[in-house]
Amino acid sequence: LVELAQKNAFVQMQKAIAHTKTPKNERILELMKSELKLKSLPIHIECFDNSNFHGDYPVSACVVFKNAQPSKKDYRHFHVKTVIGPNDFDTMKEAVFRRYHRLLEEDADLPQLVVIDGGKGQLSAAMESLIKLNLENEIQLISIAKRLEEIYYPNDSIPLHLNVKSETLKVLQHIRDEAHRFGITFHRHIRDKGTLQTELTKINRIGEQSAQKLLAEIGSVEQIKSSTLNQLEKVVGK
Repeated sequence: LVELAQKNAFVQMQKAIAHTKTPKNERILELMKSELKLKSLPIHIECFDNSNFHGDYPVSACVVFKNAQPSKKDYRHFHVKTVIGPNDFDTMKEAVFRRYHRLLEEDADLPQLVVIDGGKGQLSAAMESLIKLNLENEIQLISIAKRLEEIYYPNDSIPLHLNVKSETLKVLQHIRDEAHRFGITFHRHIRDKGTLQTELTKINRIGEQSAQKLLAEIGSVEQIKSSTLNQLEKVVGK
């Protein structure tokens, strides 16, 4: 147990050190710039991923890495507003547009690199939004396709294949996986909230908490229907 605790402490210490901009981080950023053929150091990277359940509860997630490390306070998620049904391309278009339209309005720093989780279709959709915002020359855009870990660039049908041991690929995989984790967690929360609806929550002034109290104390909806007023008042008040 002591040995395991020491190993865990060592790992946590390494993570804490990595959150500061160290020479190692600078080296990785230089390597990424070279291997991905970028115009500038990718100090600020953002990545998008979409989630839905057969077209229902569509959401999009944006995670942020600074100096090759997660910056969780900058993570954002989006309720998709304009897309009906399971349309990943239009979802990506909406999320990217809303994100950078907002940053422009706030005069906030833009990322040097945006990574899209997907292939050429998702990449083209994201590029459409950058063009609408006149940011196509301000932000470099790539996508990473899961199956073969192919890197795609706008207007180029031939993907880049990085060495599986490449540190650049490991950073891209990390940010892609983090975007997926953040997105799917938010999606499950929204989906669970939607599917937890019962006949009870459709009653005026009975919210989720009151419904859960009633079900916990009394049981099923049928048992609640047959309960007396006194029994119900003891749970949710008069």
